Amino acid sequence: MEKRIKRLGVFMVLCFVALFIQLNNIQVIKANSLANSQDNPRVIAVARSQPRGAIISADGVTLASSVATPQAVDKYKRVYNPNSATLFSQIVGFDSPIYGHTTGVEGQYNSYLESHTRPARTLRDLLVNRTTTDNVTLTIGTQLQSEVAQAVLATNARGIAPEAAAAVIDPKTGAILAMYGNPTFDPRPLVDPNGNVERYYWTSLNPQSDQSPLVSRAFQLGFSPGSTFKTVTSSAVYDHQPALTKVNYPVAGCIPLPQSDKQLCNYGLGAEKCGGTIQQTLPASCNTAFAQMGMSLGATSLTTEAQAFGFNQNIPIDLPGTATGYFPPDQPGAQYSLYNNAPSQAYSSIGQDNVNATALQMALVAAGLANQGVIMTPHVMEQIRDSQGNLVTAYKPKPWLTATSAFTAAAVTSLMQAVVTKGTAAPSASFSGFPASWNVAAKTGTAETTNASGQALTNDWMIAFAPANDPKVAVAVVVPFQPADQTGASTSGPPMKTILGDALGETP
Repeated sequence: MEKRIKRLGVFMVLCFVALFIQLNNIQVIKANSLANSQDNPRVIAVARSQPRGAIISADGVTLASSVATPQAVDKYKRVYNPNSATLFSQIVGFDSPIYGHTTGVEGQYNSYLESHTRPARTLRDLLVNRTTTDNVTLTIGTQLQSEVAQAVLATNARGIAPEAAAAVIDPKTGAILAMYGNPTFDPRPLVDPNGNVERYYWTSLNPQSDQSPLVSRAFQLGFSPGSTFKTVTSSAVYDHQPALTKVNYPVAGCIPLPQSDKQLCNYGLGAEKCGGTIQQTLPASCNTAFAQMGMSLGATSLTTEAQAFGFNQNIPIDLPGTATGYFPPDQPGAQYSLYNNAPSQAYSSIGQDNVNATALQMALVAAGLANQGVIMTPHVMEQIRDSQGNLVTAYKPKPWLTATSAFTAAAVTSLMQAVVTKGTAAPSASFSGFPASWNVAAKTGTAETTNASGQALTNDWMIAFAPANDPKVAVAVVVPFQPADQTGASTSGPPMKTILGDALGETP
């Protein structure tokens, strides 16, 4: 009996110790994080009782703001400009009473947008109310964003699936000038005072699926980049094995692949025959030649160059949920490894097999080549000002990666100019080409894919920058899951031409 009482006493003491530790953990150690947690009902109630800063386009249009309501609980409601709500939804995001503000600029810059206490800078500040909200101004203007969206949406007339995306970047600063992916969504039902409306619309968006409009095809979902990746392979040739620039590859429709019984072919199962040096084969987008270059370069050179251009790295853009471009590793034993795998080296060098990239990723590739080999950090925030108009912070352009040398960038730019003058982006029956005065450097691309029923399709791409001698804009366009196209120019060329013309017209 005495032993049982002792055991019970020890057990009770341990319980009190555990309770004491947990109370201290909650009330002392985690007190601040719990008090400020976005899941804390008190925090939510306080947030809804105060206004939220505005999100403003580069040309001064208010995209998101807060308005007072007569309700006792939620005194302010988030409002999205009806003229731009759908146009900017994947960039701006939403601030939902039920689903929070984890997307877009609303999530990225929440600490500025929500009501907060401004730091005291003078003695006078200690005597006044320092509660404020900040307004975020974007690098994206409504006119170019609208024109890009119209160009992207126009591709649906030909396509069998309504998906397409484009990204426009200032290569010298990294500023995103426009970025749009289709399908998109309307954020206004997600801030409806009627919770049932909000829940019904959220469910209709199928938020758990990669096919959801909540997932941007421009920066959150990637596709095989096809022959646009040959710009990276070309850079690898100049950077790692420049002797390959002198190799004259024989004209062929298909080539046998080592270590397998397969053949790699040009368009039309080898009906298109091509060959020559890199100066001839990049403008012609010759698969057989570039596959041989890729195998000669080998796993390490290919992977190193891809990673230098941002593949397999988190893109440091100020938007949550941005997808990472993927290129197979060169380590033995890794999944999809290129190590001692000539067939994968061949296919990866032409942007197929397991290579994956978003429109943003390929726009950064173009921007790096345009900016003498340096990829600037991409960003959508231009500046933040407080409610009195005082500057809080402004974005300062900074390099992200040195992808390649200025010499290599210039050499590949010359090849891309030839793509426009005499290659796959030259005037043809399916694409009218670019005006010579624009001095465009470009690369087309198609990547073979299939739909759920096994139908052969292509992801159609084009990347470009202009003017080639002093680039103002770099652009990537992707139109996935299209009827098989030889070069991609007939599908991605028209929207690229529209976007590039509009961007050059708006750029000083």
